[in-house]
Amino acid sequence: MPLDFLTLMTVMAANLFMISAALPLIMGRDVSRAARNMQASMLLQAVAWSTIIASATLWDQALSTLSIACNAAAQWMLYRALEEWLGPRPLRRVLLVLVIAAPLGYTLGFGHYAWRVGWANFLMATILCIVARATLAPVVEANLRWRSLLMGCLLTSAAFTLARGMLGAFTDQYPSFRTPHPVNLAAAVATNVSLVLGTVALLVAWRSEAEHKLRTLAMTDGLTGVLNRRGFTTQGSSLLAHAARHQLPMTAMMLDLDHFKQVNDTHGHEAGDRALQLFARLLGDTCRSGDLVGRLGGEEFGVLLLHNSAPAGLALDRRLRRRLHAVSVAELGFALDYSAGMAVLQPGEADLAELMARADGALYAAKTAGRGRLVAAE
Repeated sequence: MPLDFLTLMTVMAANLFMISAALPLIMGRDVSRAARNMQASMLLQAVAWSTIIASATLWDQALSTLSIACNAAAQWMLYRALEEWLGPRPLRRVLLVLVIAAPLGYTLGFGHYAWRVGWANFLMATILCIVARATLAPVVEANLRWRSLLMGCLLTSAAFTLARGMLGAFTDQYPSFRTPHPVNLAAAVATNVSLVLGTVALLVAWRSEAEHKLRTLAMTDGLTGVLNRRGFTTQGSSLLAHAARHQLPMTAMMLDLDHFKQVNDTHGHEAGDRALQLFARLLGDTCRSGDLVGRLGGEEFGVLLLHNSAPAGLALDRRLRRRLHAVSVAELGFALDYSAGMAVLQPGEADLAELMARADGALYAAKTAGRGRLVAAE
């Protein structure tokens, strides 16, 4: 079989179908929305290239329009995967308009070959550039290497797509499956290479996402959804170092549900679990977004309030205690209360364990004094 444009496109379509079939097997069923979007993008690209090949001999307008639509939709799904991995991306509405306009303008101007070739390729090149732009400036931490590789693949595809559009729109050397034009052959080779490298980049992105989820699970309490002791210690140490370095006020609190053993004995362990979940939810809702909340063991919780001194801790205790009294009876059928200890970060103090120990001592004093109250460490 001669190595021509049609042969290379057939090989690429076959590769895309094989990748589309292999990805769900590799990733399994329980994958994120980003991974699902990535899988859909690969499948849409496979359909796009197979239908454009078939259009050379059958139902030209219908199949070639379907190819343009699938190719544009594949980039849209890739853009959505990047949104999941990197946070909100720029030019979203512009991209959506172009995804719709590309096949629409192609089929409406199908009777004019130069128009349809130029329109489809120019818009696809723009779409590819927007998706390439989406790999930059992540809102969340993301590896630069896979983003750079993916951006390079997309920009390479955009360059050759633009070149085909220039040939089709402004010259009489219209590229087609049977035209042995150097741009066509170079584009086919570059597209195949970009396919392989782009797939590698996306698999690395998926692996990074999976590793991040594992790290999150390792530092999260499975029952309440707040940080566990390990996560609280890790993030709390960083927060305290930041506060000490910039001489910012910080308040630590230790909170313990009162008579929790009695709750389990009287109402059952399921009710005890619901009580812990309720308390964690109210505590998280009462704190600010920059504060740190963790379950340190059993019915004991820790809080770090950055940029705040003792009055903020007192205010938090008042709000939380009022909300807990109002909600616990309605949701659990019995009243919950807690004891709390509070310690303010002292000048020169740089050890989280020492700060939390002082808060824990104040918590012990609150229990000794009769529970249901907040005591501040001296």
